[in-house]
Amino acid sequence: MSRRSGVLEFAVLGLLREAPMHGYELRKRLNTSLGVFRAFSYGSLYPCLKTLVTQGWLTEEPGADSDEARGAALAGRRARIVYRLTAEGKERFEELLGQTGPDSWEDEHFGVRFAFFGQTNRDVRMRVLQGRRSRLEERLDKMRASLSRTREKLDDYTLELQRHGMESVEREVRWLDELIASEREGQERRDQHGAAPDPPQQDDPSPDGDGTRPEPPTGGADRAKAP
Repeated sequence: MSRRSGVLEFAVLGLLREAPMHGYELRKRLNTSLGVFRAFSYGSLYPCLKTLVTQGWLTEEPGADSDEARGAALAGRRARIVYRLTAEGKERFEELLGQTGPDSWEDEHFGVRFAFFGQTNRDVRMRVLQGRRSRLEERLDKMRASLSRTREKLDDYTLELQRHGMESVEREVRWLDELIASEREGQERRDQHGAAPDPPQQDDPSPDGDGTRPEPPTGGADRAKAP
């Protein structure tokens, strides 16, 4: 499975953990809630959904709206299919949620992981944030070394573009430092009050599919993407 399709699998399972959705609604959530998926198309989404159904992680069900189903039948169209997370799909999502390998802090994946931090264990959040910061610090070192070697060969506009790129990465590093400090302070407060080290995972969505999840901080996923 490619890195891109792996990110999509994670996001689809995470959104369907909130509530069952049909494909159009799911695509809208991917485009509006997770910035990295703004350009995703039906061509990318539906093969992923079919794969997840084949794996046993999702089920396909007829849409619950009887009027819509009748209208589709009269028009010779298929009613919308609703995708629902199975018990195995929930286990798969929780397995992915606990992974902290290099992919979890790369540009392609970090914004999506951050969008689901509300469902993620604190220790995992810390490892992902620290991994992302380390990766960006490595990138900054390379950018500074490259700029030092080529500064005299660059025209003013190219030089300014290089500086802009470095400033964007530096801003994200500062943002990550703030998040890491906040996580540590929260843990210290919980330790001082004798509270559990991490809040429980969110409950499963209700059978009616009205489960909700707090959105990440405004612009968090977008800011998380390096230039």
